[in-house]
Amino acid sequence: MEFAIHRLKTKSDCELAADLLKALSHPMRLRIAAILCEGPENVNALASRLGVNQAVVSQQLRLMRMRGMIAASRENGYANYRLTEPLVKKMLACLQACLEKRKPS
Repeated sequence: MEFAIHRLKTKSDCELAADLLKALSHPMRLRIAAILCEGPENVNALASRLGVNQAVVSQQLRLMRMRGMIAASRENGYANYRLTEPLVKKMLACLQACLEKRKPS
């Protein structure tokens, strides 16, 4: 799939792209996004998988929600978080591929 890179030449598109990248600009948020690529999770499950307390995860989820990266829906009394942009999965895969090239042999 070919992407329209020329769209990043306008100031407003660059600001939108920067905002999306800010939502992922913390290691914990990157890890949360990677987990949410597998499907929705609640804060307790995320905290358990990440090995941190719920308050830390909740803080990062709040920042991700503010930037429109994730959304929540209630199920069985729990908020389940999911990615709002399916292409984030491709973006994380691209990032992983870039990291693989940078690893020392």
